[in-house]
Amino acid sequence: MRIEILCTGDEVLTGKIVNSNFSYVSQKLEDVGLSVIWGTTVGDDRTMLLDAFRLASVRADIVIVNGGLGPTVDDLSQEIAAEAAGVGLVLNDDWLTTMEGFFTRRGRAMPPNNKKQAMLPDGSEVLDNPIGTACGFALDIGKARFFFTPGVPRELRRMLEEQIIPRLLARAGTPGMIHLKRFHSYGLGESHVDQLLDGVEALVPDGSVKLGFRAHYPQLETKLVVRGADRADVDLKLAPVMAEVRRRLGNFIMAEDDETLEAVVLRELGRAGKTLAVVETYTSGGIVARMAHLPVAAGIFRRGVVSGDEARAAETVALEAAAEADASTALAVIVAVDAGPDRMDLGGSIDIAIADGGVVVARQARILGGREWIRLGAIEMAMDCLRRHLQGLPIDERSDFERK
Repeated sequence: MRIEILCTGDEVLTGKIVNSNFSYVSQKLEDVGLSVIWGTTVGDDRTMLLDAFRLASVRADIVIVNGGLGPTVDDLSQEIAAEAAGVGLVLNDDWLTTMEGFFTRRGRAMPPNNKKQAMLPDGSEVLDNPIGTACGFALDIGKARFFFTPGVPRELRRMLEEQIIPRLLARAGTPGMIHLKRFHSYGLGESHVDQLLDGVEALVPDGSVKLGFRAHYPQLETKLVVRGADRADVDLKLAPVMAEVRRRLGNFIMAEDDETLEAVVLRELGRAGKTLAVVETYTSGGIVARMAHLPVAAGIFRRGVVSGDEARAAETVALEAAAEADASTALAVIVAVDAGPDRMDLGGSIDIAIADGGVVVARQARILGGREWIRLGAIEMAMDCLRRHLQGLPIDERSDFERK
């Protein structure tokens, strides 16, 4: 099944906004075993948009169109879709009623121009949008099935997962269920993990388990896509592969599925009845920013200090931070970057200490790379050291990113 993603909007075409919707849709489709063959971006131009629809209708089986469903004059997707399909626009009374209720619940009158969002190509299938006024719709143009989606990211994502992907899997003749299992790790590079996990797919001989990776430094996401007749079949296939992935990656797995490293750290602190103070240099408050705002941090996170150059040892800083914040546990990370221009071979020394109940454990490392590479690495390494300490794991396992 050949899939094309077609994104619309002058702001996307000119780079005024980053087209994160394309990468999200493509990644989600890849996660369920569906590959995107083409990606097209078109501005708010009637002729160009019509040409793009017609071209996609010839070369693709499925086209996901993102954007152009709003109430303003430059939102053209419904109108151009109808022209490309050779049909007229008709008022969808059910969606008009849905929109009116959307505004009524918010104590507002619906502006007249929003009625445009209920004008859909004749014969199209409505795709529900429970959190916005732009319904999606599906329509055959030429030999391709087009799925039109709103540009607002959270609306697109919900529609994609709830409305579009199930339809695509049904058209592809996919077995009853596809499940995505994810492992998040820090400290191992993609090629290293690929070697470590060599052969795990063969644990399920029918080929229904696919291994994949998504590297986004400093983390690596290891993915298992499993196809099965039902949930019981998926679980049966997944169990031995998950066990082997956990065994081979070991302590480097810091979270799974939708869980984040910061959530794991706070969970472990909460379970142990501990409180936390953080002192960080050079990292621009990255550790505090990732942890302190989470609801679970209430009652756990005591204080975060973003310091300038710190001449003292991290062990001393951590002990003082715990005492000053009256916290059971303190994390200190001190980074010293080599003097010189911002070059890729710039180096940074990272000094990490964890004071816990008056006992201090420490970790030193050196990372080569640009300033942002060092900053991100220091944040992740410090948080992962705290995670390891709380889980009773060694904090000094060498990572692939370190240098002597």
